[in-house]
Amino acid sequence: MDGRDLVRAVTTLGTAQGLRVMRSAWRRHRADAAGLPPRGAERARVPGPAEGAEPLPGGGTVRFARSELHIIVTVGGAVFRGWDGARPEPSYALAGPPPEPDPRAGLEPDKDGGWQVVSERLTVAVSRHGAVEIRTPGGVVLRRDLPPRWWEPVEGGPARWVQRSEIAADARLFGLGGRASGPRLRDGTYRLWNTAPRAGFGPGDDPLHITMPVQTVVADAGCHLAFHDNTWDGRVIVREGREGAGSGHDRPGTVEVRMDGGPLRSWVLVGPPARVLGGWAQLTGAPALPPSWALGPQHVRPGGEEDVRRAVDAHREHGLPLSAVHVGGGPRRAPAGPAADLEGFPRLSALAKDLRDDGVRLVRAVGPAVGAGPKEALYGHGSAAGLFVRDAGGAEVRGVSGRGDCVFPDFTDPRVREWWGELSGQGASEGFAGMWLDGNEPVSCTVFAGATLPRSSRHVLEGRGGDHREAHNVYGLAMARAAYEGMRGVFPEERPFVVSRSGWAGMQRYGGAWTGDVTAGWPGLRASLSLVLGLGLCGVPYSGPDVDGDDGPSAELLLRRLQLPSYMPLLRMRASASPWVYGPEVTAQARAVLVERRRLGPYFMTLAHLARLAGAPYVRPLWWRSPGDRALRDCEDAFLLGDSLLVAPVLEPGADRRAVRLPRGRWYDTHSGRPYDGPGQVLVDAPLSRIPVLARAGAVIPVLDDDGGAQGGASQAAGTRTGRVGLEVWAPAAGRRGGGLMVRDAGEGWAEPEIERYTSRLAGGRVVVERATDDGQSAVEGPVRVRGLE
Repeated sequence: MDGRDLVRAVTTLGTAQGLRVMRSAWRRHRADAAGLPPRGAERARVPGPAEGAEPLPGGGTVRFARSELHIIVTVGGAVFRGWDGARPEPSYALAGPPPEPDPRAGLEPDKDGGWQVVSERLTVAVSRHGAVEIRTPGGVVLRRDLPPRWWEPVEGGPARWVQRSEIAADARLFGLGGRASGPRLRDGTYRLWNTAPRAGFGPGDDPLHITMPVQTVVADAGCHLAFHDNTWDGRVIVREGREGAGSGHDRPGTVEVRMDGGPLRSWVLVGPPARVLGGWAQLTGAPALPPSWALGPQHVRPGGEEDVRRAVDAHREHGLPLSAVHVGGGPRRAPAGPAADLEGFPRLSALAKDLRDDGVRLVRAVGPAVGAGPKEALYGHGSAAGLFVRDAGGAEVRGVSGRGDCVFPDFTDPRVREWWGELSGQGASEGFAGMWLDGNEPVSCTVFAGATLPRSSRHVLEGRGGDHREAHNVYGLAMARAAYEGMRGVFPEERPFVVSRSGWAGMQRYGGAWTGDVTAGWPGLRASLSLVLGLGLCGVPYSGPDVDGDDGPSAELLLRRLQLPSYMPLLRMRASASPWVYGPEVTAQARAVLVERRRLGPYFMTLAHLARLAGAPYVRPLWWRSPGDRALRDCEDAFLLGDSLLVAPVLEPGADRRAVRLPRGRWYDTHSGRPYDGPGQVLVDAPLSRIPVLARAGAVIPVLDDDGGAQGGASQAAGTRTGRVGLEVWAPAAGRRGGGLMVRDAGEGWAEPEIERYTSRLAGGRVVVERATDDGQSAVEGPVRVRGLE
């Protein structure tokens, strides 16, 4: 801490509060110094030469002179590798027991004294010195892990380790959680430590709220996903490869994972992108299905009940669709726990009922910090039960939030999750339909960026025991689990809604992620797109940025910031970005954006169900269906929404046209109906009122029929409760067929929905649309609008 930090603390929080923050930061520093043993001298170790092996179903164990490697190829094709006796469990990432080994695969001798496991989808080859190769059935190497290296303290303690891997020279790397620098991870070092960045972060800031050791690699030879199941602080060093010119040699790309401790174990999945993400969902859990209203426009209000009512009335007055209002958060104010009193909401239940009758839900901002004052009932109960994080000496760890001194529940303790879940359920019974989790990296100070609990803090870790170095990255994940299970316990017939600022691999089981605090300037648009694409490739399909107006953006920037997330799963506007503040013209343009979002409600609902069933993200990179197209792999300024729509947001000021890279096939401008043929790049109109959206030829898209309430309003918020659901069909190219799916959501509950499959074809100059059934083809019920023939 330096003088500038103290000045910032005093200025922001006041003298007394700033001094408390300073003392808290100093206590954290001293706690780390006293609670963590010094590493001292270290001894380096490598596996050494192979000395034997023990075949087992699905693989086996290879013994080296100074280590051993356990390999399992599972029934679904995922490959587990664990060094030094590491096994798949215990794990915060896995949704349940690890998948069964593939009985058809087994460990067998390979050439040069090595070993291999041959399965239907891949081959795992282990050299006699500990290098591990993942190969296609044809023998092409997708990934080569070099022998790992450990540094072990001579006096005992957790070992540091490094795992260096080689990938193809043409490969592109994505993932590692939410990264603002771009969906494609270029040369650089990426930290694996969930962090609260400064407000208004942009492409140059890293790490952010959600980091994951998940790598998605795309190359000409194929795609694969690699996951290091280790929650400790670490770094990933990326060096992209280079293909040799002429007769020159290729330089492979490298990915180096460095961890400060914890087990060295990893999973690999191979195949096309859809198969890889489907396998990842089977391994770490199906994404939670959001309620239908959560796919409509949402709004954040910092005030009390009257402010909320005024906001809902303003949306109705200006014809702006609205599905939910988020309350309880605000600048410089950490949200309280789920049982804390909400100032300004004396008639909460009545407010919630009035809004629900109007089609609007209330969502509560909840933070993990619990006020530690002597009159705090929540603190008194939790402290008596020993539910808060403690230091190495057994005393509660105190932090500082915007509300003063605070303590933090230990969500790695099942007792705490049950307790917190009951509190979350209490909030749901009072009228809240969902929870927005904030400050759960966890942040113990609202002033100093990245400040968290001391690393020496003690956690239960499901009974194993450990310190904050192991628990930090999964703290938000465990908190989301507590909230999700608590809400489901109170209202088992309804799907819970939880969005979390922080999390880890597997967080999709409990809800989605919000990527707020992105800078309100133009760079924030690219950062928002990068975050949502990156999270989707890590298995978190439901996410989205906030539309913020704190920096006083121009009308142009405000509209561009609204247009981008209107095609993302989570669309949330801050009070500072209320369109009516900018006048009637901007309000009308914003209304058109939100009404179009409502029209696409059935399509978003279909994508939500497909994400749950197959793990596919709503927002996908352009290379999703064509990973071998190198031009698409390098395109970072557009995305696919499902398989049917291509969205090209405007990311630069003053633009009224923009170039769009098209995948193979015919695409139609959804505004003009003009066709374009890919692959290639085209120039399309992008006036201030809209961004380019193109539909794939032959696509059958479920939408709200135009007669289903075109005027909009708060009562028609979600876009799935009013109007008829119809089909928008884009003419297939001559000699080609098209199609699409529609999932008819059965409401807010858990009933299995009906999945309808449609095909489209040209016959005699007209488009024929049929529904595919078990008995063949049948006529389509409901309105059908054919486009593309004009």
